[in-house]
This record gives sequence, structure tokens and C-alpha cells, in this order.
Amino acid sequence: MGNPKLTEPLLIWNKVTEMLEMSQVGRVTDAREICTVINAAAQIYRGIIPDDCWHEPYMSVKELHQELEDGVVFSGIYQEGELLAVMGFQVRGGVELIRHAYVSPQHQRSGMGRTLLRWIHRQASAPILVGTWAGASWAIRFYENNGYHLMNPADTAQLLETFWRVPKRQAEASVVLARGQALAALRIAGEAQLGRITTADRIESLD
Repeated sequence: MGNPKLTEPLLIWNKVTEMLEMSQVGRVTDAREICTVINAAAQIYRGIIPDDCWHEPYMSVKELHQELEDGVVFSGIYQEGELLAVMGFQVRGGVELIRHAYVSPQHQRSGMGRTLLRWIHRQASAPILVGTWAGASWAIRFYENNGYHLMNPADTAQLLETFWRVPKRQAEASVVLARGQALAALRIAGEAQLGRITTADRIESLD
């Protein structure tokens, strides 16, 4: 066992650090600001996203407004009045989805993505799933480093069918990750087999 005199201050420091990180996060509703971050950060996917799935802009203001109307709630981090990172969160049936997680290019690898993810985790009350492009190894690694597990192809196909409405081409180029034992919880609840949302309710965009 570690020395309590050494570990206790470290635990306190970690808690203070986490509280300071969380204090940076707030609700974001300005569609133009969100789109600015998404479209700048999404450029890294050029050449990763299949050509027939890529479009400019990657997220239009009109599309973003539709996402907000569909229940996606965005959290973000501002510095000196500028929005630098966003992460969406959406309740779908018996699961909660991470949607549109992006950090502006100049501030990537600064911990902002992790801070937003921790914020989402604090708000969650159901199993969490996230979808991303299969070729985005850095995104997959980020989620794996934060407690997510990459689903096998069979489970991925089933989860996409149940909780997303994705064109076949996009589904073929996509993966799903689940936080912790989320998939086991879904199976126990019958969610992965039956789903509790109708086809009309499934979401059209994976990220």
C-alpha cells in the first residue's frame, strides 16, 4: 500500500484539477459557433472518410439546427470568448450517444476532448455509445484510452441498425464503441435485440 501522507495530497490535487477542468465546460447553443469548430476540425478526416461520404461544408448551419431540434445537447469549452471544443450528447431509447465531438485544430491534444468526455460521463444515466469512422485510428484510440471498447463487426452492425439510420456505404466504413460494459447492459435490457426506438426515430448521422 502507498504512503497515506503522499497519496492523500495527490488525490486532493487530482480532485481540484478535475473541478477546475469541469468549470471550463458549459452549454453551447450557437449553431454558427458550433459549426465553425466542427468544420475546422473535420478537415483531418479528408482521405479517411470515403469520397462519396465527404461533403463541404462537413456540417451546415441548417443541419446543425436540425440536430439541435432532434435533441442533441452540446457542451463546449471557451477561452477568451472563443469556442474551442464541442461535444454533443443525445438520449436515444435506452442509450445515450456521444455526437459530433470536435476540438479546433490548434488546440487538439490539449486535454479539452477528455474534459468534455468526463463532463458527459458525469451527466450520463444510461449506457453510452459512440460511432466514428473506421479509418480514424486516433479517434478510436482516444475513446479506448478513456474506457471504451471497440465492438466486433456483428455487434457494430446491430447497434447501427438499432440506434442509427446510416446509409449502407457509411455503415460499412464505420465502427461503434461502447463505454465499459454498456453492451452487456443493453443485452440484459433487451435493447440491442429489440431497440426501443422506431426506424423513423433513428439518427441519420453517425458522428
